[in-house]
Amino acid sequence: MQIFFSNHTMKRVRPKKSLGQHFLKDKTIAARIAASLAGTGYDSVLEIGPGKGILTGFLMQRNFADFRVIEIDHESVDYLHESFPEFQNILTGDFLAMDIDRYFSGKVALAGNFPYNISSQILFKALAHRNRVAEITGMFQKEVAERICASSGSRVYGILSVLVQAFYNAEYLFTVDENVFEPPPKVKSAVIRLSRNGVEHLGCNEQLFFRVVKTCFSQRRKMLRNSVKSAFSLKDYDLPVLSMRPEQLTVAGFVDLTNWIAGNMQLSE
Repeated sequence: MQIFFSNHTMKRVRPKKSLGQHFLKDKTIAARIAASLAGTGYDSVLEIGPGKGILTGFLMQRNFADFRVIEIDHESVDYLHESFPEFQNILTGDFLAMDIDRYFSGKVALAGNFPYNISSQILFKALAHRNRVAEITGMFQKEVAERICASSGSRVYGILSVLVQAFYNAEYLFTVDENVFEPPPKVKSAVIRLSRNGVEHLGCNEQLFFRVVKTCFSQRRKMLRNSVKSAFSLKDYDLPVLSMRPEQLTVAGFVDLTNWIAGNMQLSE
């Protein structure tokens, strides 16, 4: 805990744990995360949930042209203002409700020790703004990181794997022990980097693609034919790939399946 002095009284500022956040305390790990940002292909960097600012300090040293942080917890915001009095780009609010286009006109990278209970929602928001978000580098729960980066055929390959890898190149960078956090989580963590892969359009109805992927993995132990039949009214189901299970399909395979479903839907669908 740090003690700061104001013009009137002495005050203590201790950011509290909120929104599933475990504060990173290891400077070496923070430095590695900051160094992991590619730093190319975007004009701005936004740190999500800086907490005590240990990563913030190292990101500031990267001297990005436009660096900002967004924090929802008011005690943490006070702490950041006290710790970095010259830093003016501290936004108070919820990233999930943030209008990215309002704050950034060019490409942006997202970084952070992401709160684990909203990390998937952060990714889905990034996907919705994928033509703005050029990179996502930061800390996730290890199991989630493994799912994001998994290849087809893996037992952990799933919805996040397909939807993220449709638009981003996913790299698992390193594993992080639970003891580098305060308080320590009950799980290990991992740092990954997602870089925009340049795909502007998948070559299918993307809204239907998202629906197909989620539908197929809702019954991941069954053949695709079973999940497709339960969700779509189709003219026929004579497609060899339908005898496979969802984890066997690559992103391209799901694109092909989406196009086949689109072409075989009954008019009522």
